[in-house]
Amino acid sequence: MPEKSSHKKAKAEAAGKSGRKEVRIKGGRRVDAMTKKKATEVERGGRKQLEKAAGRLKASGKSQKVLKTPTKSMPKAREAMRKARVSGTVRNLAGTRRSYVPKSPKASGGKRRK
Repeated sequence: MPEKSSHKKAKAEAAGKSGRKEVRIKGGRRVDAMTKKKATEVERGGRKQLEKAAGRLKASGKSQKVLKTPTKSMPKAREAMRKARVSGTVRNLAGTRRSYVPKSPKASGGKRRK
């Protein structure tokens, strides 16, 4: 399926002048756009695709991670990033809304340390 023009535009905007698009990462996967410090994924799909995108951001190893989605999908994207234990920013495609997702703490298994 060919890329939509809005997807291409969002990738190009995220990469900027010095960044790269479709950068390979571990496991034969690719991140949509990457700069020196930032990895960006543009995802329009459902919950499963958002979770995969969050996993790719985690594997990118960059300090700043951005997941761009349509405004309607932002809550699902935040949940996908929490589930993947990835801290980063969820933005809408237009760039008018954003939400930071902190890294969720690991489950302690019921025991507390003193």
